[in-house]
Amino acid sequence: MTSTRYFIYLLGRAFGYRRDNTRMADAAAEMHLLKEAESCLGKAVWEEVADIDALSVEYWNLRKLDKDRTRVAAELQTLHTRLIEAHEERADLLGVSNEPYVGLFEERQGILIKLEELARARDQIVAQAREIRRSYEGIKTKEEVLTKEGQKSLEESSKITERKAKLKAEFAALKHQRQEVAEKIAQGDTKIDAIEAEIERRKNERRQKAAEAFQHIGDANQEISTLRAELGVFDTRMRQLYTEIGKYVSRTAANDPACRKACKSHQGLVDVMRALRKSIFLNQKLAERQ
Repeated sequence: MTSTRYFIYLLGRAFGYRRDNTRMADAAAEMHLLKEAESCLGKAVWEEVADIDALSVEYWNLRKLDKDRTRVAAELQTLHTRLIEAHEERADLLGVSNEPYVGLFEERQGILIKLEELARARDQIVAQAREIRRSYEGIKTKEEVLTKEGQKSLEESSKITERKAKLKAEFAALKHQRQEVAEKIAQGDTKIDAIEAEIERRKNERRQKAAEAFQHIGDANQEISTLRAELGVFDTRMRQLYTEIGKYVSRTAANDPACRKACKSHQGLVDVMRALRKSIFLNQKLAERQ
């Protein structure tokens, strides 16, 4: 949205031509692009803002996060190597004739695959429940604020009560699903224990090596999942800090020599972000005018 288009749309409104929803949709889309641009700019220039006092907290937090993330990424790569070696060992062992135990191995592998699927399903349920809890806390906070401000109408109160009840029902359903999945996992663990006991009863050197290979695979997968989750936390926090840096630098580059220097090689992106902010303002202004 340029100034010229703004005045054209403003003139159209004078003749009854209104597209408020379109304006708000454009503003929302541009806001998303602006956030992406802020994050991109912050990621590109964060190492150049060490001497900017206003960004000191973000810079040093990123320094720490970057170091920790590099360490975790290295551990993850080591685990991937161990996992590949364990799979190769497992393949070599299974390539040898093992007719007396092939049935047990196949059964166990099938259960392990199901357990992995159940574990992923459990993680998804927990994530959904966490989001519902956040939504519930948000609606409670909204209710408290509206009540304190005296703006809680009967209609709004009814909507809030209905929303809270719906969220509680969804949370309870997810809790029940999680319990069901947990029971299935426990049953699978019990079956695994029984199979392991039977294998142990028939143990020999080759069977022992195969069990160790399976154990290594399971341990490596579990550790990899943990480290991937940890990397996800690092990436989320770092994106937030990138965005804060990109927002500050792009907004103050025109007046602050240090910021201008930091984003000198990204001036084109800064100009685009400035145009986006102006367009967002104009679109919102058009949508809000009566």
